[in-house]
Amino acid sequence: MAALATSQLVATRAGLGVPDASTFRRGAAQGLRGGRTASAADTLSMRTSARAAPRLQHQQQQQARRGARFPSLVVCASAGMNVVFVGAEMAPWSKTGGLGDVLGGLPPAMAANGHRVMVVSPRYDQYKDAWDTSVVSEIKMGDRYETVRFFHCYKRGVDRVFVDHPLFLERVWGKTEEKIYGPDAGTDYRDNQLRFSLLCQAALEAPRILSLNNNPYFSGPYGEDVVFVCNDWHTGPLSCYLKSNYQSHGIYRDAKTAFCIHNISYQGRFAFSDYPELNLPERFKSSFDFIDGYEKPVEGRKINWMKAGILEADRVLTVSPYYAEELISGIARGCELDNIMRLTGITGIVNGMDVSEWDPSRDKYIAVKYDVSTCTYVRATVVWCPVQAVEAKALNKEALQAEVGLPVDRNIPLVAFIGRLEEQKGPDVMAAAIPQLMEMVEDVQIVLLGTGKKKFERMLMSAEEKFPGKVRAVVKFNAALAHHIMAGADVLAVTSRFEPCGLIQLQGMRYGTPCACASTGGLVDTIIEGKTGFHMGRLSVDCNVVEPADVKKVATTLQRAIKVVGTPAYEEMVRNCMIQDLSWKGPAKNWENVLLSLGVAGGEPGVEGEEIAPLAKENVAAP
Repeated sequence: MAALATSQLVATRAGLGVPDASTFRRGAAQGLRGGRTASAADTLSMRTSARAAPRLQHQQQQQARRGARFPSLVVCASAGMNVVFVGAEMAPWSKTGGLGDVLGGLPPAMAANGHRVMVVSPRYDQYKDAWDTSVVSEIKMGDRYETVRFFHCYKRGVDRVFVDHPLFLERVWGKTEEKIYGPDAGTDYRDNQLRFSLLCQAALEAPRILSLNNNPYFSGPYGEDVVFVCNDWHTGPLSCYLKSNYQSHGIYRDAKTAFCIHNISYQGRFAFSDYPELNLPERFKSSFDFIDGYEKPVEGRKINWMKAGILEADRVLTVSPYYAEELISGIARGCELDNIMRLTGITGIVNGMDVSEWDPSRDKYIAVKYDVSTCTYVRATVVWCPVQAVEAKALNKEALQAEVGLPVDRNIPLVAFIGRLEEQKGPDVMAAAIPQLMEMVEDVQIVLLGTGKKKFERMLMSAEEKFPGKVRAVVKFNAALAHHIMAGADVLAVTSRFEPCGLIQLQGMRYGTPCACASTGGLVDTIIEGKTGFHMGRLSVDCNVVEPADVKKVATTLQRAIKVVGTPAYEEMVRNCMIQDLSWKGPAKNWENVLLSLGVAGGEPGVEGEEIAPLAKENVAAP
């Protein structure tokens, strides 16, 4: 199936001048790979250290007399790897987009295959299900040391580790109504470099100093034979810190890093003069060095965190095969890093989705529950009857129409748009296409749901004002309505200028809602023309203008999709959508194969397993 494809774009690192690890000194909590005795590297006199809880300290002192630092009882499965994901978001605790969804869904799928999996992310809020480990570490930031604490919970087979520091909690804690990356949409915190440098360094400490015992198959610290999976620009320097602060001292000798690009548009570009704040040796400066033609954040020479992440990682990945091809196709879609990725190579693995949260057979938000297995008896033979799934969607459509205040009529085609209101998702293109569509189609209803930049919110509200009996715009976060729309819409419009993978089309297919989508990124890998949706063609990536040609593509493709609604061909498309395996199981296996290829000591293939407690409730206090 296309949704499970993996694309490898082979290239060479030759000629990049990738710097070696330095002897820059910084503290690192002393920790050991399972069972070995302390070495000279472990006893280096370093300032940074981890202070465990008194009980754990006492255990460590006793074990040290017998030549082992941590408790000797370590239960390990016979297969698998130690995998540590690091990211600025982790659903459901923190999320602004696809990054949070990946770090929420992929790790449990890998744990189900027998791997020991940790995810490290900031503690933005006082999460009810995360407890204080009482383990702290001092991290160097600029010219000072900062103390971080580690909070932990074990959910769905995964160790979820939260880095606690005022730069995270005091900024984003729910009561402030502020955001993860800045006080408002489109505005960043001035010290984001320090915030995420802190995250990178704390993430390197966690596998060695946290003794975690919730997993029935593993206990104790993860040790040093691990694979770090870095995600987006916020984790770009992690490989540099690994090389300079650990491997140059004989620690984490066999550890490897993979760097995953979720969105090339956000690269972490900062003033070149800020490099010393990272406390990295001069030899890494060339990996960060970057020149562009823009005046933000400063004019001229800059440092680029994503560039460093790409160059210093052992493997570079992204979230769909076609997006990998786009990234190396040129400056426009590679955002000035295309030449770097052509040299390093990049692997595309399409994302999965949380099939337990998005399940029309169990969804508490929709009026009529349904699934693809509904069947009738024909000539004593059990056959699938697509009309019944379509009938359930028609009933959900009527409930949706009533909920949003549109005329209730199942025979009127209903088009939906759901997405963050920012340039990438093309809400301005969608808004511009609505008047054209109204002229082309005699009867249609449109429901728009999203929140984000105020100018786009006004555009959607204006469309409702212009077509009051046919368009409804809901410009606020409404999870229940999103589920209801998925079940009740006939066609889902996805007008992205670019889309690394996309989740909305996967959710739509899960509910039997074909997509009319732009032909970009993961939309190409997951939507098959005429079988699971309709392709508009590629839209312009210029976010500053709405191209008339793009508006026409959206309107004509929606017109084409509307003509199919209510026909046997549409019923077949509903079926085709719902029979797809959209879970994380296939992508997790592809990720496993890539990470195993890095050759970390002790890494073995996993097993064919099902996710641990896939329906577990996550009790969180989300920001």
